[in-house]
Amino acid sequence: QKGGYHISSKPVLYYLEAKIFHFGVFSAGSLSFSMQRARGLLSVCHGGKLRLCRHRKRCSFRSRFVSTQSDSLTTEESRLLSLTAMQAAALLKAGKVTSVELVKLCAKQMRRTRRFNAYITECIDSALARAEELDLRRQKGETMGPLEGVPIAVKDNFCTKGIKTTAGSKMLDSYIPPFDSTVTKRLEDAGAIIIGKTNMDEFGMGSANIFSAYGPTISPWSSEAGENVSPGGSSGGSAAALASSSCFAAVGSDTGGSIRLPAAWCGLVGLKPTYGASSRYGLIQYASSLDTPALLSKDTKDARALFQIIAGEDRNDSTSVGPAPKRTSANSEIVVGIPKEYFVKELPDEVLAKWTESIQYLQKAGCKIVNISLPHTAEALSAYYVIAPAEASSNLARYDGVRYGHREEGQTLQEQFIRTRTDAFGKEVQRRILMGAFALSRKSYESYYKKALQIRRLVSQDFEKVFASGVDVILTPTSPVPAPAVEKLQSEDPVNMYMMDVMTIPANLAGLPAISVPTGTSANRLPVGFQLLAARFNEETLFSAAEILEG
Repeated sequence: QKGGYHISSKPVLYYLEAKIFHFGVFSAGSLSFSMQRARGLLSVCHGGKLRLCRHRKRCSFRSRFVSTQSDSLTTEESRLLSLTAMQAAALLKAGKVTSVELVKLCAKQMRRTRRFNAYITECIDSALARAEELDLRRQKGETMGPLEGVPIAVKDNFCTKGIKTTAGSKMLDSYIPPFDSTVTKRLEDAGAIIIGKTNMDEFGMGSANIFSAYGPTISPWSSEAGENVSPGGSSGGSAAALASSSCFAAVGSDTGGSIRLPAAWCGLVGLKPTYGASSRYGLIQYASSLDTPALLSKDTKDARALFQIIAGEDRNDSTSVGPAPKRTSANSEIVVGIPKEYFVKELPDEVLAKWTESIQYLQKAGCKIVNISLPHTAEALSAYYVIAPAEASSNLARYDGVRYGHREEGQTLQEQFIRTRTDAFGKEVQRRILMGAFALSRKSYESYYKKALQIRRLVSQDFEKVFASGVDVILTPTSPVPAPAVEKLQSEDPVNMYMMDVMTIPANLAGLPAISVPTGTSANRLPVGFQLLAARFNEETLFSAAEILEG
């Protein structure tokens, strides 16, 4: 009993029992949603004991963009690949490099780094054709867009006209959209060149990019760790592509942290805008009330410039708004809130130390630090894993072998449905569809789905009260754990992996803008990232604070 609402003491996902479905990886009691004992984090229990991945090391910045392989790059090629998107655009505008040269260089780096499995579809031929067209326009003195001739990567759940778009699933393995998503169209209208479509967890369901029908993605930072580590998910392919310098910026999506977690684990800047600030038209749906087009960049300046391109109202998306009001801090100094609920003993000492360093750095830079409380943080993760699967079960119902995607023939229509969905959906997608279908069932709707929506409202109200009190931004870790080894994650209980998003999910439930910024390296040279959250449509203050934290 808390805040007038009640959650059953038995697990919210009690339907994970074998009697609901038989994947053999869940059992009743494997997930505990105790509101009284959460201590600021959702308790993921196994055998009655808290199990939180306790790897020692964490995330960092941007000193390892160019990998080392036998077909080495020249000094000039390495310099060009290390540029930010806006720096590359400036060189193009000045005539010091051509779009064709940049595309060929990114293609070379793409070939050198294929072991990371960052791309599902490489678009070299079409990229070169567009680069030649843009170079010709530049020679004629025609007006250029802010990204004219800059190669970018796009997550494979954004529809791109004439380019295969799979959402990381066998279900859409042969799908070629007849239209462009609004986000990719606006970027191309600004002059960007799509160099490839990146790998991802199937339909965005995952936190480590190991649930793709095209195999897991490996982080470019793996050489630092001495083993293959995860780039994060579900936008791990976009993060790996940018961190390995085969593009100058990347597009992803953020449903529960899918852009910020990869940014933190790959030493990048990851921006999740306010829900509705950018259009979802053409973004293959996972959870419609949570999905947000998002951006990966090498610095905050790029994130700001890219956001200005993709933001704004779209008549094809009724949830989009714009032009969004430009809100700035009413204070002469930026007020940074530090939520006490995030200081939990399960966080590794190294993360806590980095957090303290970041707080001190912001304070020395002129920011005012205040302690705040977000009392319903403990319940956010449990609410998310009811709401998101419920929406997914509805959105993915369209993939039946008749109207959309892959088809397996059967003797009857029902058999065709079963065979198609069993064969084309991965186990994590099947798991979440069943979880969501149960939560929306007549007997469970009031007990689970409705309660989760009530908790979502409480989480949002917590943020509203904090921002109304004068706080401009909130600083928290992006992830409670460092980038783990891929091999370990592949053998991990999937329910335990849901903990990866515990720090990022509250922003999605409340529809807030958030940005993950790299803040250094850990003892074993892996990136460390922290996130800033702001009030809705207050991206300007968010960017200002991020630039300070970035240094």
